[in-house]
Amino acid sequence: MPNLTPFNNPFLVGFDELEQMLLRVAKGADSFPPYNVEQLDAATFQITMAVAGYSEEDLDILQEDNQLVIRGRQEHDPNRHYLHQGIAARSFLKSFVLADGMKIDNAVLENGLLIITLQKPQKNPNIKKIAITKKSKTVHLNRKGGQNG
Repeated sequence: MPNLTPFNNPFLVGFDELEQMLLRVAKGADSFPPYNVEQLDAATFQITMAVAGYSEEDLDILQEDNQLVIRGRQEHDPNRHYLHQGIAARSFLKSFVLADGMKIDNAVLENGLLIITLQKPQKNPNIKKIAITKKSKTVHLNRKGGQNG
């Protein structure tokens, strides 16, 4: 039985990369660290992530094509002896799928919060008239495997 997804629709052509990206993001969607995603205005978005205990050196922010990837590394100090350890010292990876053309304005670490501001570009409609020719330029195969022209 075929794997049915919304992208199997015959009217959605060429979206297989988007489908793979969404599956990849869904696999890594755990709840640590907690975060908010806000829309500040029509073109500005902000991701705020609670990263108490992480320094700038512990965090990496990468934009890989249309994906924002945030990695945090925090090592457990073997020289410390905790009676209670309620603050997690662990690594994490968060991925966000970005719309085409999204740009990261800045990233600020302030009071234990990592704040990433993104800008969505203004969309201009891309309208192109396609000329119809009298004879096709494509090559058709006949039933015997030869080319017809």
